[in-house]
Amino acid sequence: MYDVIALGELLVDFTNNGISEQGNMLFEANPGGAPCNVLAMLTKLGKRTAFIGKVGNDIFGTMLKDTIDRVGISSNELKVDTKVNTTLAFVQTLSDGDRDFSFYRNPGADMMLREDEVDEKFVMSTKIFHFGTLSMTHENVRNATKKAVEIAKKNGCLISFDPNLREPLWESLELAKKQMEYGFEKCDILKISDNEIQFVTGKEDYDEGILYLQNKYHIPLILLTMGKRGSRAYYKDIKVEEKGFQVSAVETTGAGDTFCGCSLAYILDHDINHLTEDNLKEMLIFANAGAALVTTKKGAICSMPERIEIENLINL
Repeated sequence: MYDVIALGELLVDFTNNGISEQGNMLFEANPGGAPCNVLAMLTKLGKRTAFIGKVGNDIFGTMLKDTIDRVGISSNELKVDTKVNTTLAFVQTLSDGDRDFSFYRNPGADMMLREDEVDEKFVMSTKIFHFGTLSMTHENVRNATKKAVEIAKKNGCLISFDPNLREPLWESLELAKKQMEYGFEKCDILKISDNEIQFVTGKEDYDEGILYLQNKYHIPLILLTMGKRGSRAYYKDIKVEEKGFQVSAVETTGAGDTFCGCSLAYILDHDINHLTEDNLKEMLIFANAGAALVTTKKGAICSMPERIEIENLINL
């Protein structure tokens, strides 16, 4: 029924939107959350998507449900918590375009998803199951995530994993590393950032870090993102690198998720067991262009580029 189902956090990213006449900071409420950002890009590319998660019974929860319905992501398995509010994140954009996050999640509704709320038949109705580690920071939602992963794996779905490390949300970095390792063990497609590969392997050299993961976990396809410098794909004995696209970035929220969504869309259209070097190059160029374009707008879910915009950037 679906091309990709993702489980995890759906939240509001409050991004700075200038100063008021009184000199106060203004914030714009942007719908976000890494798994749904990925789905939003996939939906733009014509893929059928669905989300499993939980929001609060508040104005933000209503806004988020309305948003994913509007962009075409199925909200059939979006749960509502009547006691815990929707998770919020305030995003500070730094001078180099990078971000710093302040989370209001102690607790947040996304953490409250329970194992018994994961519908087995629904998880089985997808080609790819995608998840990250924000749904593994606390025991209840961690159990729900692992239940879904195990169901998808047993049913022969491709498993896509993006660690999406947010250090302030973890009780300890050792726990974060342990849950990342669970993802490595289960995934067929790993999207990982430059700082995350260094964190989890302790190796400064990216190639050495990837080789460590390949040897230990035998992940078929690893995609490494390196910000504006571009990305790499590691597949069997093939390594491909493509440069990033130069754009006037407003803020980088959702860039990695856009890259991931573009890559998963490409994999859905090709056989992951028989990718060529040319396939990998084509995939990285398209994903790099998509990731660059989303940085020219604020937010993520509502800022995903159209296919024609991506193609136009590539052909400049």
